[in-house]
Amino acid sequence: MTTIYLIRHAQAEGNLYRRCQGWYDGLLTALGRRQVQALASRFEGVHIDAAYSSDLTRTMETAKSVCLSRGLPLHLDSDLREVGSGCWEDHTWGDLLYADPESLKQFCLCDPQWHVDGSETFPGVRERMMCAITSIAAAHPNQTVAIFSHGSAIRTAISGWLGIPLEEIDTFPLGDNTCVAKLEIQDEQVHVCYYNDNSHLGELANRIHPKNNSSQDILESLRKTSLRFRPLQLPEEEAFYQEARREAWMTSHGTMDCFDGQGFLDVVRRNSEYAPESVLVAMLDQEPVGILQMDWQQQAEEGVGRIPFFCVLPPYRSRGFGVQMLGQAVSTYRKLGRKRLLLRCAPENQRAKAFYHRHEFHKIGEELGGTGVLDTMEKYIHHE
Repeated sequence: MTTIYLIRHAQAEGNLYRRCQGWYDGLLTALGRRQVQALASRFEGVHIDAAYSSDLTRTMETAKSVCLSRGLPLHLDSDLREVGSGCWEDHTWGDLLYADPESLKQFCLCDPQWHVDGSETFPGVRERMMCAITSIAAAHPNQTVAIFSHGSAIRTAISGWLGIPLEEIDTFPLGDNTCVAKLEIQDEQVHVCYYNDNSHLGELANRIHPKNNSSQDILESLRKTSLRFRPLQLPEEEAFYQEARREAWMTSHGTMDCFDGQGFLDVVRRNSEYAPESVLVAMLDQEPVGILQMDWQQQAEEGVGRIPFFCVLPPYRSRGFGVQMLGQAVSTYRKLGRKRLLLRCAPENQRAKAFYHRHEFHKIGEELGGTGVLDTMEKYIHHE
């Protein structure tokens, strides 16, 4: 008999930024790395003979929790990947909800009929996952193997071994990041000892799994929590932009001294003329939530992605929208080949500084601006 520990990766960018990350190769977050440490503690003293992982960074990084201390080689298997999402890859859930709510509803329910351009299907994913895992077990008779994969892929496989049809998979909850399932396999017969065990996480758990939600409940939840992005419309939205700039200036500096509204407007016009997609309005359904302004030209040759203006409008602060806007900047600049994000923050704006520190920006210097000296902050976004 072979024992399999089937483990979901730690929190990755797509989980945090609320983006579709099937085969998109995102990185672990700061919380994800702490979850990896908790997973390593869980497996201290557990004998492992071999380790396998999908070939995506978020699973490979999670697999180090059992490989490094044991000196085990990590075997990569693309059949352990997440559901391939084709043309949906790296789009926000808000974008997908706005563009095609019916297909998104199908996806959330793991509907066997779901398919978009270039994607897999859930029956196909179930078959490849179940075959991959039983093949690994066959290669390791009477041994214990750790296998690292992805949430929806694991869900389809385990529900299959439990005899749950794909049409009813919404009754089977998606497991937390780094959740563990234990399987016992003999002659391709699979016994599921337990699944979705996140007992090692404690306060690091980051997901609640409501059961038996209707498809309408799922879509309504996404509608209330997930952003989409559209270009700022100039000149029609100049007044909207200026008002956001004024409010952000006052919040940052506590005074309107040195505010240069015309100068800011000139810069945003140049950015928009060079690349309309570089100045974006974050939208919650039909409501504007904030503005993300990027400068695709400045320091491009240095691999830098500059963010001249990053603002969540006051009614929407402390609701998780800022991090989704940050995720849009990461996605945009990574596609442009940039290695790091750079922005400036007023030293006295403690709320903003705390947000940037929490999401792995570090002060690297100071620049003149605003009403005095601003902190220059940097975040790395490339794969090592």
